[in-house]
Amino acid sequence: MVRSVRQKILSRILCTFWGIALGFHGSLASAESALQPPHGISSHGISMYGSPNLPPDFASLPYVNAEAPKGGSVVLGNSGSFNALNPFVPKGTTPWQMRFWGYESLMGQSQDEPFTLYGLLAESIVTPADRSWVEFTLRPEAQFWDGSPVTVDDVIWSYKTLGTEGILRYRSFWSAVETIEQTGPRSLRLSFNTNNRELALIAGMRPVLKKSQWEGRAFSDAPSDEVPIGSGPYLVSDFEMGRQITFQRNEAYWGKNLPLRRGTNNLNTIKLDFFGDQTVLFEAFKAGELSAIREFNASKWNRDYDFARVRTGKIVKAEISNQAPSGMTGLAFNTRRATLQDWRVREALITAFNFEFINDALTGGQVPRISSYFSNSYLAMNHDAASGQVAQLLEPFSADVPPGTLQGYTLPVSDGNARNRKNLRAARELLEQAGWFVEEGVLRNASGQAFTLNVLLKNGNLGEEEMQKAVDLYRPALERLGIALEVDVIDSAQYIERQAALDYDMIFIRRALSLSPGNEQRLYWGSETANQPSSRNLSGIQSPAIDAMIDTMLSTTDQSEFISAVKALDRLLMAGRYVIPIWHYADSRIAHDQALRAPDTPPIYGDSIYYFPEVWWSQDF
Repeated sequence: MVRSVRQKILSRILCTFWGIALGFHGSLASAESALQPPHGISSHGISMYGSPNLPPDFASLPYVNAEAPKGGSVVLGNSGSFNALNPFVPKGTTPWQMRFWGYESLMGQSQDEPFTLYGLLAESIVTPADRSWVEFTLRPEAQFWDGSPVTVDDVIWSYKTLGTEGILRYRSFWSAVETIEQTGPRSLRLSFNTNNRELALIAGMRPVLKKSQWEGRAFSDAPSDEVPIGSGPYLVSDFEMGRQITFQRNEAYWGKNLPLRRGTNNLNTIKLDFFGDQTVLFEAFKAGELSAIREFNASKWNRDYDFARVRTGKIVKAEISNQAPSGMTGLAFNTRRATLQDWRVREALITAFNFEFINDALTGGQVPRISSYFSNSYLAMNHDAASGQVAQLLEPFSADVPPGTLQGYTLPVSDGNARNRKNLRAARELLEQAGWFVEEGVLRNASGQAFTLNVLLKNGNLGEEEMQKAVDLYRPALERLGIALEVDVIDSAQYIERQAALDYDMIFIRRALSLSPGNEQRLYWGSETANQPSSRNLSGIQSPAIDAMIDTMLSTTDQSEFISAVKALDRLLMAGRYVIPIWHYADSRIAHDQALRAPDTPPIYGDSIYYFPEVWWSQDF
């Protein structure tokens, strides 16, 4: 340990020296990469910038209890349903937790660093300074649930198959892979066809499946009840399609003593029960049928969690802080619609959304509004005029970016009164500037077309139930502007079809963002995906400036420029008025059985699928 620390300090001193000698004033990450030979250096981990915080001989992740006992069971609840058990293909709806509990990748992410990976199925990673390729060496002990070894052939097959038959996020990565080839008995190399420093990390995060399970048949056409064989700590032990699924901890799990796994995946069984909506789910929790529940509504947390099991101490209320960006939650405009292409129309609809009144009605005014896609973090834009490197990045696009991008943009604020007269007058003026006028109580354009809005929401989904209440409070303001609002609350299958067909005017959006945003930003906001069926670019954004900021984020070796590019992207998204933002869940809330325990200090990303239930344990067995 002492030696590794000394080596790390010496490396940083040398990097700083060479950075000065070369006249390079960028980040320490770039100085370090300047010392790498062309063939790269083998390492136990990789960071987007700089070096991993943990040394090669680290014992466990810093936010876990390495001595946590194994055992116990929990029952958790999902709203909605499921009709398939293959989480890697577009066909069907699967329990979203499956991907995380049962399947592994070559590397695993630390939740206590912005974006750092450590070896999981792979024991080491090699990449050159420009990260034009990456090479992994598999652990000899890595094996699937059935005891067979994880081989290079399995990895290559998984990457190719998911890249051609899998869901969109896997296909997007595969399009950036120039070659994938075996380089040794346990090693393989991926070379990339684009300058994108994050690809080396993303390559380490693709799931690895067992090739021989799918010999002679198409992976994407598998029966809906067939579970892909994985290598993770949990496997499916029982299920009733649409109603429940049970995950059993694999006692023979190959990686239980890895530093990345020590103190994690402690529960013997995790059962998921499915409920028609969040109200029924909450009642099941109150009755003791569920072991824990996440609560996103601060007002409900303070008001409704005073039932008998809480008062007697059988249920504990835990609040978990984080340092992660807020991401974006709200109603996304479909700018593919002609009525929503003018930024003034979108600004009018945002101005008419009486957030202060709605927030008070639904959360007691206790939850702040999202004011930036990266609120709560050092990546968030400021709301003044752009300056420094942010302004320099935006300047080439100054003639075409939405008003407020360079000058500064803030969301409209109401007086909190239900009538919201001042903001509605401002909204009406914006609509008139865009060519929309009220005639006999109906908003119409010059050709006589009436302005209507269709909002698409999924039935039974927690966030969308809350959004439905917000939309009901929004409706009177739209009616006063002469806009007819139609809300479609539909089941999961219909929702997936409508979303895939891009058939909506407004749709609920929740995008979790990290301290190291990367290639996923192309999927969320990039022009290339705007008109693809099932696009995750829900608003249909097509902006050369946004594409350029994402390109800079992905190619720069200078951490300062990276941060500036993110702040510039944030400005473009906010000033683009693509979403009506709602509240920011700065803290997470989990109510749980008294037998469940969590480590004392949460990671910087706070609560997530990698926190609860992954690092929790039970005292009751």
